[in-house]
Amino acid sequence: MKNQHLKNLFELNIAVVFISTSGVLGRSISFPPEITIWWRCLFAAILIGLFCWYKKYDLRIKSRKDGFSLLLSGLLLGAHWVTYFYALHLSNVAIGMLSLFTYPVITALLEPLFFKTKLSKSQLILSGLVLVGIYFLTPEMNFENSHTKGVMMGIISAVFYSLRNILTKRNLSHYNASKVMFYQMIVIASFLFPVLFENNLIYSSTNDWAIILTLSLVTTAIGHTLFVNSFKNFTISAVSIMSSMSPIYGILFGMLFLAEIPSITTFLGGALILTTVVIESIQSNKSK
Repeated sequence: MKNQHLKNLFELNIAVVFISTSGVLGRSISFPPEITIWWRCLFAAILIGLFCWYKKYDLRIKSRKDGFSLLLSGLLLGAHWVTYFYALHLSNVAIGMLSLFTYPVITALLEPLFFKTKLSKSQLILSGLVLVGIYFLTPEMNFENSHTKGVMMGIISAVFYSLRNILTKRNLSHYNASKVMFYQMIVIASFLFPVLFENNLIYSSTNDWAIILTLSLVTTAIGHTLFVNSFKNFTISAVSIMSSMSPIYGILFGMLFLAEIPSITTFLGGALILTTVVIESIQSNKSK
C-alpha cells in the first residue's frame, strides 16, 4: 500500500513538472491564445486518440449524464486555458502561473459543496499559506498596467480550473483518464473552431509549430492525462495543494529559457509554497 502511494505521488509530481512547461511555452509562441489552444487541442486529441486506439480503450460514452459532464468539463478546461494564456501574454511566466495558483484556495473552499466532506482546518491553513506565498510573488497591484490585468485573468482562469477538476472527479472518475482528456480536447477544439475564420493562420515560423507540438504532447497529452488520473488517488484539494509546485518549476523554466529572473520575494513565496506541498504530501501519505 505504501509503495503504491509513493508511485501515485511520483506520477502526480511528474504530471506537475510537465504541466509547468505551459508557462514558458505559452509565453514563447506568437499565436493569439484562442488559436494556440485550438491547435493544442487538435494535436492532443490526435495523440491521445492514437494512444487509446493502441491500448484498445472503449471510447463509448455510457450515459447522457456522462456526455453532459464531458461537455461541461471540456468547456471549463477550454475557458481555463484561454484565460491562462492571456494572463501569460499580459504579464510574464511568474505572474501568470502564480495568479493561476490561487486555485488551491478556491478548490478547498468549493470542494465541500460538491462532495460529502467537511472543510478541513489543516487544508484551510495550508491553502492560506499558499496564498501568502503567492502574495509575496506578485508585484504591487496597479489596475492600469498589463501585469495587473494578467493577475486578474489568472484568477479567473483559476476559478474555471477548480470547477473543471471538481466536476471531473465527481462525475467522471469512473472513466479512464485518457478517455476523459480525449473528449475534453474534442469539445474545446469544436467550440473554438470558429476563431480560425477570424484570424490569419499564416503567422509564423517553424518554431511556433514546434512549440505547439511540444505543448500538445508533453504538457497536454502526457501531463494533463497523468494529472486527471491522480484524481482517483487523492482528493481534489490535496491534488491542488501538491500541484502548487508548478509555479516553482515554471519560474525555473522561465529563468532558463526566457531569462526572466525573479526577485527575492519570489524566492520567499516559492519557499512558502514548497513547504505547503511537503506538509500536504506527508499528511496524505499518513491518511492512506
